[in-house]
Amino acid sequence: MKQQKASEKIRYFQNENGPVIGVTEKDPICADGLYFRDVNGDGKLCISGDWRKSPEERAEALAKELSVDEKIGLLFLNSWKMGQEQEDKNFVDATGLLDEKPVEAGTSIFATNSTTGTTDMMLNQHVREFILRANPKPDELTDWINELNCVAEKAEHFVPALVVSNSRNENGEVVFGMNDASGVFAAWPGTLGIAAALKGTDDFSIIDDFADCIRKEWDSVGLKKGYMYMADCLSDPRWQRTYGTFGEDPELIAEIFDRLIPGIQGSDDGVTADGVALTVKHFPGGGARENGFDPHYKQGQWNVYQTEGSLQKYHIPGFLPAVKKHASSIMPYYAKPARAKSADQYDMNGDPIEWIPVGFAYNKAFLHDILRGQMGFKGYINSDSGITQMMAWGVEDLERCERVALAVNTGIDIISGSYDMKDAREAYDRGQNGYYTTGGHAVPEGYTPEQITLSEEAINRAVSRTLKERFELGLFENPYRDPVRAAEVVATQKHWDDAADIHRKSVVLLKNNDGTLPLRTSTGDSVLKVYVECFNKSAEAAGKATEELQKQVAAEGITLVSSPEEAGAAILFVTPSSGEYFNATPGYLELDICDGKEVCDVDEEGRPARTVHTETTLAGAGRISEIAEIVHRNGGKVISSINFTLAWQVGNVEKHSDVLLAGFDTYPCAVLDVIFGRFSPVGRMPMTLPKDDSVIAVNADGVCISPNDVPGYDKDRYMPDGMKDENGKAYAYRDAAGNYYELGFGLKY
Repeated sequence: MKQQKASEKIRYFQNENGPVIGVTEKDPICADGLYFRDVNGDGKLCISGDWRKSPEERAEALAKELSVDEKIGLLFLNSWKMGQEQEDKNFVDATGLLDEKPVEAGTSIFATNSTTGTTDMMLNQHVREFILRANPKPDELTDWINELNCVAEKAEHFVPALVVSNSRNENGEVVFGMNDASGVFAAWPGTLGIAAALKGTDDFSIIDDFADCIRKEWDSVGLKKGYMYMADCLSDPRWQRTYGTFGEDPELIAEIFDRLIPGIQGSDDGVTADGVALTVKHFPGGGARENGFDPHYKQGQWNVYQTEGSLQKYHIPGFLPAVKKHASSIMPYYAKPARAKSADQYDMNGDPIEWIPVGFAYNKAFLHDILRGQMGFKGYINSDSGITQMMAWGVEDLERCERVALAVNTGIDIISGSYDMKDAREAYDRGQNGYYTTGGHAVPEGYTPEQITLSEEAINRAVSRTLKERFELGLFENPYRDPVRAAEVVATQKHWDDAADIHRKSVVLLKNNDGTLPLRTSTGDSVLKVYVECFNKSAEAAGKATEELQKQVAAEGITLVSSPEEAGAAILFVTPSSGEYFNATPGYLELDICDGKEVCDVDEEGRPARTVHTETTLAGAGRISEIAEIVHRNGGKVISSINFTLAWQVGNVEKHSDVLLAGFDTYPCAVLDVIFGRFSPVGRMPMTLPKDDSVIAVNADGVCISPNDVPGYDKDRYMPDGMKDENGKAYAYRDAAGNYYELGFGLKY
């Protein structure tokens, strides 16, 4: 007989002028004529169950009541599969929602783990936090989260489950660990597109609408914590995560977060019961990549600050609103600061920063001294995924249990990407049994026993901070949501209409020779004949995209032709792609829109090597010039639209195009609205496009000619004079009309 779903068992108890108590397994406590959660299962009202107390008081009380192992389970979170994802349904619980199959040991980019099924993980390992990578429907997601909390009610102490996700409200390619979901919740353009719309309109109600949409949709399904958004300032254009930023303007980034954080969390003062907790990332800014290398792999383990004062000028500003507006948590980056390759950098008091060559999650100077001490951050610190295992930069010589202890003692309150409970317990036991002090075991050089063992005081401090978030979110009172209501909220037409409007406003018109746009579909009795083709990294993807775009263009009432020879106009959609997020490329991440380009490899230190390989960012890129030559011979026009997930070098497209448009995971229909004149373009570039390979060239010592830590709009200050043109510019791409494709540029009709 199929088990009853948790969603079907929920009972609600309404307090007059107080919160609703939602339960499935245990009855609430009735005291003073009010209802309360029975946190301890003993039928008695305790401080942690009393919603009249402050979240801080309740969190501290519960942290003291929990056992050491219960608290250790709250120090970790990792990716977790829903039952409906399991291939073998014999290992799924009777509701079809929870995975009860032990997960075999395996290695991912984040960690090597051996775990058990969901119920065992929650009741015996005491884990309560899970990262969702799947893309379920709203009602399915609600059912799953409800089921997790139903299991949580069966534990000795009720600690609600908290499901975490990367952002889900942007259109784009689904990529594990970066963009885990798209198309279920109202889908806005990519964050670069939102920045483009803001640059063009200066209308910050865009952020208010965006935040309101996220808060309502996520809360409706019970998804109460987001690993979002990136306050990183883009400064090296070869960084794979460019597409997840709001661009390269630190002032704009700060303004966005000043409204985004309270809009999603529910207030200027922090998280509310109908809000969603944010984890702002990646402190102190992930954009200062050494020649674009990503810190998921060894060559990218350094943040490089070649330019004096760049940390305070460009990279810290985006995180100031996270402190001011009480972001629930902040995530430090994997990388470690490079002393030898960096100029002087200063803390919030104007004093030189002490360079400690360990990852930011272990870095006392940045977490304890700057973020908490000088900036005054009061929330908790959530590590990036895998810091104790695969990306333990600077602490590789420590045992895993020592890494766990060092992270917590440095200021990390929850460790993402692994379930290292055994290691945490070992670190705690070593502190209790004198492993280093009386047990005769050597202390790793440069550390003290207190740094690499866990005390109960340190565990309590971390757990109190993360429990406080759950109390603020109201999850101890009611963690349950209605799946029917969730589907209705996510289907709210206003959310989708607001998103569609910003898709149109995100389109940037870079070039419009001879007033080609808006495109006239007919002249007198002559109907325009149009050739349509899409270009992607693979020919297969390009073919599918072309078929879909042809359908949309045909709906304009124009004549589609099958070859450029017949066309009076060509519409080309260009979607380049470079590298793989979790794998190092043989060389530097390629930004040129190219097919089969020969480029140099890099050695183990990230310097140019003598060997070469070929790179393709766009299959069939050479056809663009061939199509353009044919159409121009006919007297026609070529209209090209490029999708920007990176700061592409556009020369191989722009010089063959009469019109050039920029989109940022923007709906094709929104671009067509601009092409055919239904919407006059307003977007402006959120980043500067590099001219060509020369302005990002790396010398034999691995040093880039344009500094990695300076955004594109300011790079000309540091470029060699011999590279500058008559206007003193060297870095930005300049088109045939003399326009520079730099931050803030965009044309109108």
